[in-house]
Amino acid sequence: MDRRQFLGASAAIAAAPSIAQSQSARTLKMVPHANLTVMDPVWTTAYITRNHGFMVWDTLYGLDAEYRPQPQMVEGHTVENDGKLWTFTLREGLRFHNGEPVRAADCVASLARWGKRDAMGARLAALTEEMVALDDRRFTIRLSRPFGLMLDSLAKPTSNAPFIMPASIAATDAFTQIRPDQVIGSGPFSFKRDELVSGSRVVYERFAGYRPRQGGTPSGTAGPKVVHFDRVEWHIMPDFATAAAALSSGEMDWWETVTPDLAPMLGRNRNVAVVQPDPLGSIAVMRPNHLHAPMNNPAFRRALLRAVDQASYMTAFMGTDPAGFKSGVGAFTPGTPLASTVGLEVFERNMDVARRMIRESGYANERIVLLGTTDIASLAAWSQVAADMFRRLGVNIDFQSMDWGTVVQRRAQQNPIDQGGWSAFCTNWGGLDHLNPAGHLMLRGQGRAGFIGWPESARLESLRDAWFEAPDLPAQQRIAADMQRQMLEDVPYIPLGQFFQPLAHRRNLTGVMQPGGIPVFWNVRRV
Repeated sequence: MDRRQFLGASAAIAAAPSIAQSQSARTLKMVPHANLTVMDPVWTTAYITRNHGFMVWDTLYGLDAEYRPQPQMVEGHTVENDGKLWTFTLREGLRFHNGEPVRAADCVASLARWGKRDAMGARLAALTEEMVALDDRRFTIRLSRPFGLMLDSLAKPTSNAPFIMPASIAATDAFTQIRPDQVIGSGPFSFKRDELVSGSRVVYERFAGYRPRQGGTPSGTAGPKVVHFDRVEWHIMPDFATAAAALSSGEMDWWETVTPDLAPMLGRNRNVAVVQPDPLGSIAVMRPNHLHAPMNNPAFRRALLRAVDQASYMTAFMGTDPAGFKSGVGAFTPGTPLASTVGLEVFERNMDVARRMIRESGYANERIVLLGTTDIASLAAWSQVAADMFRRLGVNIDFQSMDWGTVVQRRAQQNPIDQGGWSAFCTNWGGLDHLNPAGHLMLRGQGRAGFIGWPESARLESLRDAWFEAPDLPAQQRIAADMQRQMLEDVPYIPLGQFFQPLAHRRNLTGVMQPGGIPVFWNVRRV
């Protein structure tokens, strides 16, 4: 090496720390709760895919912290014909990541696809007589009768959210996944497909062409979405101690779902804030597959209710601190207007009664495939408790452990058990998902045409329709109580409790929010 090369190399080495620091300042690094394996937030309800959706796509309305819909992509709307004709006008200057303008036709196509998979979207679709673009910025929805939850539907942040995609992408069959190369967004970040390393890293870049809403205050998923980082990186860390160490050292900025056992250690670090982001918490559930024996037998499913101790499931993950969880959970989120204790005495666990009920159900030692999740701490804990419950019941349990991304793909299959099918899995939903029947996918009874697990219950569907028509809250509460009774009869799913999982972030970040459990990366700054 000659002198000129040596001096050049030395200068580069000397400059490297400042360059690295500058790049680091413009990059936010977060540890998400799971690996991203599915890119399509309409095809799946997986929260990691929904969170990816909010990075890339925008919605017509946002939901603020008071659960009120606020205009987001729209400039405004008008309502005519006694509530049966809605006209929406888009804000000027909205663009997709490929440079094309967002047009009304894109909104129509996106809402049509969403309505084929989402619970609230399906209700809106059933009432829609016509949805048509009037010009590039205006479209109308003409209803057969008024729908009081129109804006709530369009502002829905929970799975599945009504993200606006290009019409050419939204034309994809709702039961077919869009490909990674089709992730063309309308939101504040673009997806860096060329930097995706499955199981390790997901990268997003600030979209310079995004126009935040003017005015208002950031709240929930509503208000102006102003991006202060050029780059956001999701680093997948299945080992929770590694994630905690990375946050403690400053290698990571944000950990989406802190495990309760590591929260006290992080809380003692003066550079780390540990907070509870969502007052509604999350609802843990077990979902049976209603297509195959023995889970297709309601008598067998009712027997399982007598074997479930919700507190055992909750303490397996959250520990014994009663502030971290609630048992006695029914069909609706505890502490909200539709929640009740109707019929919940079935959760007074009695294994002898459960075993007798299983025998009387006609159970013939069919194999029960329980899908266990390994890389999400809460699901891993509940899967183990469920496996132990089945073993104690004396049934033929086949406990199969895999990462969450594999569960998401596997659970969508309707194959028989001996052809790679499944019998049950544990998961959780945001408390916002279980506020009422409108967006409550676990309470649907549509059979094979419905959500994963495919329960069929004409009675649940009838009660849901009646809830939409109820004139006031007392009437809604009576119907909700009937739905809970019917849930405990049909057992489309088994509630396992409510829990409150914290997040953690470096204290030099301001504006960190996870509304409804959704980590949002706009309006976040490093100070």
